[in-house]
Amino acid sequence: MSAAGRPAPSGLLRLAGYAWAGPWTLLVLLLFVIPFALFRSRVRVVSGVVEVTGGPLSTVLACLLPGVTIAAITLGHVVLARSDDDAGRWRAHERVHVAQWARWGLLFPFVYLGASLAARLRGRDPYLDNPFEVEAFRASRADAP
Repeated sequence: MSAAGRPAPSGLLRLAGYAWAGPWTLLVLLLFVIPFALFRSRVRVVSGVVEVTGGPLSTVLACLLPGVTIAAITLGHVVLARSDDDAGRWRAHERVHVAQWARWGLLFPFVYLGASLAARLRGRDPYLDNPFEVEAFRASRADAP
């Protein structure tokens, strides 16, 4: 079973998910992973997902949305995290976002932002009431010891 409580995708479906999210993943690899690796961020592949931690990432993630603490963020099949501890702490949550990227592919950033806007327009929290975050928090709670 996957972190979201669904059956793990077959090899062909998994490959399709990589391809569908591939353009975003490639862009992130070129714009973030390679430069951060040059500035001593740690880059590793964990269960088919590129994780980048440490180095200047703490500063960059702190500046991404002023006033908002970002411990980790998923872009395609890449997770950027402030530290190895944050990557581990948020791994189950971020893996749900990886699966969402695989499902929605190129459309994911737009549907995610649209869901946040819809929540905001209803007077709800654009992050905590975003259905993509609700799914990720639910799955990560289910995976907690």
